[in-house]
Order: sequence, then structure tokens, then C-alpha cells
Amino acid sequence: MAVLSTHTLNSVDGTHAGGIALAVFRINRGGGSVKLFDGRTDEGGRFLQEIAAEDVDIQADYELVLQTGDYFDAASLRSQAEQVLNQVVVRFNMPDADRRYHIPFMLAPNSYSVWVSG
Repeated sequence: MAVLSTHTLNSVDGTHAGGIALAVFRINRGGGSVKLFDGRTDEGGRFLQEIAAEDVDIQADYELVLQTGDYFDAASLRSQAEQVLNQVVVRFNMPDADRRYHIPFMLAPNSYSVWVSG
């Protein structure tokens, strides 16, 4: 079983970025995508989803999409004119169907940092 998790941090005010809507898609070889699941980060900015090994295509690409524009609108940390990034999209692969993939983010209205750890 693969485990996909994230931890989102608000780099504007140094808090956990809870309540961010997210979705994960598998990108098919023909370029189309299939939504695997969606959810929201918890109050601590965390999300975790187990994926059965037989549902992981080690040849496919995947996308994790975070709805950061909605989050920063609700947090009242920016004005409409300042925000350019409404979504953060990270494309990745899962070469091992029995591994943990942890993808944390530092988020601001117009920037982000992302990395992968196990």
C-alpha cells in the first residue's frame, strides 16, 4: 500500500494551513486524467490517504492540486488584486507501490515551496 500525505504551512503568518481543498489525479498515458480522491487538510494543515498497491500505476504521473486561492480568500491575508496563484499543482510519480510519499508545502498568496520526503 502506498501512502500519500501532505503538510501545508502558511508562510505569511507562520501557521498551519488548515482547510485547503485538494485533489489527486492520475495522468493517463494518453494525457487524460482520472480523479483518484479529494479532501481537505485538517486544522494542523495535514492530509493523509492510503492507496492500495494494486491501484498504483508505477508508470503513471500523478497530480496533487491544492486550492490555495480559496484558502487565502478565507484567511483574509490578501486583496483580490494581489493574488495571481489560485491553485498549486505538483506533478509526481510513485515508482514504488508500497512506499510513503510525503509532499509538504510552504504557501503564500503568490509563491510556494514544495519538497518530497518519505
